[in-house]
Amino acid sequence: MDKGHDMTALSRTISASSLRGRLTKLTGAPLRPVAALHASINFVPTKIPRKRRLQMMVVAVWSVLLVMSCFVFLMLCSIPALWPFLVMYLIWIFCIDKSPAYGNRLAPWFRSLKIWQYFAEYYPASLLKECDLPADRPYVFGYHPHGSLVSLQGALATFATEGESTGFSKAFPGIKPHLLTLTNNFNIPLYREVIMALGISSVSRESCSNILSSGPGQAITIVVGGAAESLSARPGTADLTLKRRLGFIKVAIQHGADLVPVFSFGENDIYNQMPNEKGTTIYALQKKFQNMFGFTLPLFHGRGLLNYNLGLMPYRRRIVSVIGRPIHVQRCEKPSLEEVERVQRMYIEELTRIWNTYKDEFAKTRLRELSIVD
Repeated sequence: MDKGHDMTALSRTISASSLRGRLTKLTGAPLRPVAALHASINFVPTKIPRKRRLQMMVVAVWSVLLVMSCFVFLMLCSIPALWPFLVMYLIWIFCIDKSPAYGNRLAPWFRSLKIWQYFAEYYPASLLKECDLPADRPYVFGYHPHGSLVSLQGALATFATEGESTGFSKAFPGIKPHLLTLTNNFNIPLYREVIMALGISSVSRESCSNILSSGPGQAITIVVGGAAESLSARPGTADLTLKRRLGFIKVAIQHGADLVPVFSFGENDIYNQMPNEKGTTIYALQKKFQNMFGFTLPLFHGRGLLNYNLGLMPYRRRIVSVIGRPIHVQRCEKPSLEEVERVQRMYIEELTRIWNTYKDEFAKTRLRELSIVD
């Protein structure tokens, strides 16, 4: 009996210790990835200057402004009393308002609000002027590189706002800039009103012609690389999609507008992007999406509101937009392909000169040199 009792007690002890071990594993296992994640995330300190918090808040709001606009409009649609006004607003957007094709809704007071200074100081973003541009002619600014899909922070700070460090109107008095974007952006209620107040217009051929024809000093800024270039936007690189981009040069020649190359050092550095080299499944899917919808979706990431290395906000990395020397063109309604290609070679030479002049100052951490990939 004693022997049987001892065996029973021993089995109970083994069972208890085994159960305790299993419970420990069950409770400890889920905590390991959490602890590892916590250790890998660089959280922001609790004490941050108020000015830096304001900078971060402005950039955060801008990053989600499109989504916020859609959400607010849907909330308004849930109020029956507002339906007649909302219907009239939609009719105005889709059938009446032609402002996106004329750029006539620019509001200087809105471009000069203090929030845009906070926006530029976040990175910080600044403008470097190489020479004066007389206001007696129109201009076509070619902006490079595109950056990720939601990037273009340097283009926005330089050509759509009037902060102290990026005051375009102070640097080039008499020139009225219009940053161009996809026409579909002007079909989004509320959001369209904000970007039009900043002077942003449609990138359609009609819009380019209307703005450049409206008088001397009018200027458009085209992000030349487009969606295709955004797929190759990575920190330390400058791979430009430019060889086959002749449309903006032809538009400049047709309107006698001087071409001005702009290279934005740091534009590609504010987001990281998942590997998507040519031949991979991700790249194939992104190109298919681009062919279907006209834009693509780079798989990017940046920082968060409360940490420095995980989220969808851009990193705080310096952006310097160098505005180069103008390339004067002779006006011609129907330029030949040879003339367009000749001007393009001059444009690429000037863009390359900008890179070679400032790369050691503003691109010290570059992984490779400037490359015209397509």
